Amino acid sequence: MTVDTITARLLAEYGRTYAEEAGITLRDKPSPLYRLLVLTVLCSIRINAGTAVRAARELSAAGWRTPRAMAGSGWQDRVDALGRAHYVRYDESTATVLGEGARLVLDRWHGDLRRLPDEAGRDPAALRGLLREVPRIGPVGAGIFCREVQAVWPWLRPSFDERACRAAAELGLPHTAHGLAGLVPPEEYARLATALVRVSLSKGASARLRAG
Repeated sequence: MTVDTITARLLAEYGRTYAEEAGITLRDKPSPLYRLLVLTVLCSIRINAGTAVRAARELSAAGWRTPRAMAGSGWQDRVDALGRAHYVRYDESTATVLGEGARLVLDRWHGDLRRLPDEAGRDPAALRGLLREVPRIGPVGAGIFCREVQAVWPWLRPSFDERACRAAAELGLPHTAHGLAGLVPPEEYARLATALVRVSLSKGASARLRAG
């Protein structure tokens, strides 16, 4: 199977971003960017991605789509929303860090994550460092945010984290960020990166794609 065929199948079968799955129409606006940050926090522990996505939807449905709304919500209300998504074991600690993170975004960036690129000097490594100041977000979480936000922050492209590159290698695809960038147009980088991550998390997916 050719590289082009594998790439096309990747996008067709696995190319839905986690932001899309969580109901986030990602734009370079304060609310969608904050909702992506919340999704990143939810994904930044050892929990099924589908559960994290459901939790993000519950928090959004509750109306907490901005850091001000999240900071103004009750801790128990956040716990209950996470519980409805079956985000168990981590519901209480996550309710706490969501409140702390919302207050950080308000205090540090005045509620607007569009300030991050300028503070980072549009340097990807510096951006990841700033993201790691948000409670619970570590290197993996910073990679998640960058992978998704490159859809609306072109300066960050190409952003393919280590997991995506490993999955690409298993499929016989170029396995560096710049190598993968040559497979699709820039506006598809986020979808390709997500597709590779989804394949890495799905047992047998890589072998099935290689086999055709």
